[in-house]
Amino acid sequence: MTMPPGSEALSRLQMAGIRKRFGSTHALRSVSLEVARGEVHALIGENGAGKSTLMKILSGAEKADAGIMKLDSQSYQPRGPQDARLRGVAMIYQELALAPHLNVEANVMLGLEESRWGFIRGGAHRHRVREALALLQHPEIHPEAPVMRLSPAACQLIEVARALVVDARVIVFDEPTSSLTRADTNHLFSLIHRLKTRGVSIIYISHFLEEVQRIADRYTILRDGQTVGSGSAAAATLEGIIEKIVGRSIHDLYPRVPHHLGAPVLQVQMLGGKILPSRADLTLHQGEILGIFGLVGAGRTETLRALYGLDPLLAGEIQVLGRFDTRSTPRRRIARGFGFLSEDRKKEGLALSQSIADNLTYSRLGTYLHAGWLSLARRKTAVVSWLERLGIQCREPDQRVVELSGGNQQKVVLARLLHQQADILLLDEPTRGIDVGSKAEIYRLIGELAAQGKAIIFVSSYLPELLGICDSLAVMARGRLNPSRPVAEWTAEQIMAAATGGGVS
Repeated sequence: MTMPPGSEALSRLQMAGIRKRFGSTHALRSVSLEVARGEVHALIGENGAGKSTLMKILSGAEKADAGIMKLDSQSYQPRGPQDARLRGVAMIYQELALAPHLNVEANVMLGLEESRWGFIRGGAHRHRVREALALLQHPEIHPEAPVMRLSPAACQLIEVARALVVDARVIVFDEPTSSLTRADTNHLFSLIHRLKTRGVSIIYISHFLEEVQRIADRYTILRDGQTVGSGSAAAATLEGIIEKIVGRSIHDLYPRVPHHLGAPVLQVQMLGGKILPSRADLTLHQGEILGIFGLVGAGRTETLRALYGLDPLLAGEIQVLGRFDTRSTPRRRIARGFGFLSEDRKKEGLALSQSIADNLTYSRLGTYLHAGWLSLARRKTAVVSWLERLGIQCREPDQRVVELSGGNQQKVVLARLLHQQADILLLDEPTRGIDVGSKAEIYRLIGELAAQGKAIIFVSSYLPELLGICDSLAVMARGRLNPSRPVAEWTAEQIMAAATGGGVS
């Protein structure tokens, strides 16, 4: 495999003909990626398309079976992640790899410590760390600050500082905005622009295609382990990118399944928690998809957790099917027909080391018990039926759920709610971190559930999906949730004004 003639002069990174197999699975089939100096290059594709494997090879965590890599025209074959970092390739993962009990300086220099006569050179460390932090232009982040007390956005900047102290030539951002506020996202984009002007090459991985169009110069699309498209981000259309990602035409990103609203099933008045919410009022009807929008920290998650009985209530009333049921526990909520999908599926939504079958049935095992014994055969039959119904791609029901893609993991969580026969679904960021194809499938599933009479509260930070699939919308700001109104009566400007405390016209 040879590089195209004359291409090396402008390239910072070249990967050509990269192949990788895991047993009988072809993770990468002759993938190519070329990133110029001072370029923001978006790498996009569905979960399982090969993006993670390609970046693991770039970062030295995996070795390719075939293909060549060059960094600034020199052969690049890292012996491991530390070697890749020292040679100028830094990875900033969605799940940050920091030591929370250490301070900022120790985290930035972890693995890069300078010593003399067996003693760490603290002064040299501090100088390098202060230089890196100065480039970030965030004076509130001090070298002595304990990492455990910093915000997610600040922690992400520490990872960037780690890259800067080794003079990184290529920095990979993996889903960097998934846990950031809108303001923090804007700060991150400004930082990326500054890095770009310094000649640093950025590989930007995101499922938010609007972000890709906003920040990227060029893009490369992977599908089924192959390069299926690349080009200028400015010249591309959203529809064209999506069709290449999924390999088919998607006429409706937000499929609407016909459904009708029935009687109220959940009524909440003046709900108040220990800190948040400060006041929440809502009415949810049978067959309704009620969207809740708000900025990070507005109290959306706390409201759902209070409704599910996970967090204590200090004020307010909750009526379920006309009966007051304010003081409750998750066990009682499940018995009353509630199902809860956490925004953090890996920490709260799934037992990652357990099987798909276990995760899908944990909340309603009683149906498979007889004389105190669990009928595994009956359970397996039921689990296979749910896997087929939701189109969950896996080898078998006993496969560990950690081995599934993000979209399939999310479907397992939804399958559990349906298996437990939940009629009131509390969904907190149900499409976070999954690809556009899987999002469309989940939107369709939510519409089908509404058509079956399920009542759904859909919390999201992504306005297009709320406006695309919800019947009504309520906006939360500073712990206060006002009653909803039909989606058709909202504009994006009104929603943002309400979310920022500016009121609704």
